[in-house]
Amino acid sequence: MDAISKRRVVVISVFLMRISILLALIGMAMGVAMGIKHDFALAPAHAHLNLLGFVALFLFGLYYQAAPEAAASVLGRVQAWTAVVGAVIFPIGIAAEVLGEPTLKPLVVAGSMIVFAGTALFAAVVFRHSPAHRA
Repeated sequence: MDAISKRRVVVISVFLMRISILLALIGMAMGVAMGIKHDFALAPAHAHLNLLGFVALFLFGLYYQAAPEAAASVLGRVQAWTAVVGAVIFPIGIAAEVLGEPTLKPLVVAGSMIVFAGTALFAAVVFRHSPAHRA
């Protein structure tokens, strides 16, 4: 693997893990605020932000560290960006739905489709770059 490919591995995996930590902090702050106010109406948005924004993105970052050829691929970079966009937009859409914000309601549909696309792209990355595929 050349120096540019090695740099891409680091950039993609670190990017995903740093974004995941920021989204975890936002999700946890959201949970603390709900607890203080005793208003858990946004619990579904909070849960999806933590699951998609923290857990999934962090796991994607770990995978890309373990599979550097996947991180160096165009598909890997597209998947990473798609996952980040979905992890942000989908919880916002859920919150809009819960709060009854009609102008933002399309975000829940768009966000869910982006999350699905990011996960489908990840499946393609994993299958394409798995050790069994190279054998």
